[in-house]
Parts: sequence; structure tokens; C-alpha cells
Amino acid sequence: MFQLPPATAINKPLYKKAVFEKFHLKATERDRFDADISRMALVARVSTATVPALTKGKEIEGFYVLQVALKRKDYDSKNILMLQKLIPQRIVFALQFDKETQFCIFHTRLQQSAWMPTDEATITLQGLSLDDVWNSIVATIGGLDAQAEETIEEQIIHREQQEKLLRQIESLEKQCRTEKQTRNKYELHQQIIKLKEQLE
Repeated sequence: MFQLPPATAINKPLYKKAVFEKFHLKATERDRFDADISRMALVARVSTATVPALTKGKEIEGFYVLQVALKRKDYDSKNILMLQKLIPQRIVFALQFDKETQFCIFHTRLQQSAWMPTDEATITLQGLSLDDVWNSIVATIGGLDAQAEETIEEQIIHREQQEKLLRQIESLEKQCRTEKQTRNKYELHQQIIKLKEQLE
């Protein structure tokens, strides 16, 4: 499964009913969850026991791969965040719809890969310790650089700040296009220039 070592394979179905009952989900949460998710199963466990070549990390002792069959491709990411909160483990989510797979992982915030053909979806175990492997997977899924001087967390925060600036610029540019008064238009334009300087 996902080209992981055979020893990591497990097949432990995670039943929706059990999730609903165990965590006392409200009717609205159950409906939202049920609208997106068809079925779930823990399909792999990566640890020093299943991959003896890896050493235990300072933070990571192991993680699971949770396969999630979706009812629709444009799922609500709140359902994945809720699953992450409900299951107190480190998890790589393998979301599947039709013949495509998207990987998700929570690290500071939810990181999502692009959709890819399921038969091409792989999870590469790169590194000597479980910390290294986890950071490498986060970087791959989130489109980050595991070798960069900035930590993964710093890169995620930096990217969030960049995205926030871009949204502000877009909003101001929209206002600028519709603004009739020259003075206001000029002030908006100056704000846009300052924000663009911060982007560089």
C-alpha cells in the first residue's frame, strides 16, 4: 500500500458509527461527516517495530496511514480536522475518490497534496529517524523544502503570511478598480505598493 514496506501493513476498519458514539458528535457534525465520508480504515503503522531501520525520534514514535473513501471530491476539510482531533495519533490521511488520491497531514495546520492517480500515490520514508521521516512527508505533502534553513513550521507560517498578504492585495485592487474618487484611489494604490514590498 503506497509502496510502504510490507511489515507496516495493517487492516483495521474504523467504523463511522463507532466514531459518532465514542465522541458524542452532534447531529449536524454527523450529517456533515456522513455527506463526505464513505468508509475508513487504518492501513499502515510506521514505527521502529515495523521499520527496524528507523530510529525513534525525539517527538515521533510512530504514525498511522488512514485510508478514507470519499463520497465527493470537494469534501469539507473540517471533517479531516475533526478526525485528527478525535484520534490522538499522528496520521497521514490518504483520501480517495474514484481512482484518485490526495494525501493530507496535520502539522501546524492541514497540509494537502495535489490529487494524483491512486496507482501513482506513494509515501516515501526518507530519513534515519521517525522525526526525519515525518518532516520529509510533511514537506512533500505541503510542497515545502525539508532541506531549507527555515524549519518546516517556519515555512508554513511564512507561507500563511504570504497568502494573507496576497488576499489583502487582491481585496484592495478590487476596491481600487471600483473607487471613483481620485484621492481614495491613490491611497488604496499606496497601500497596495506597501503590501507588495512586504511580499518580496
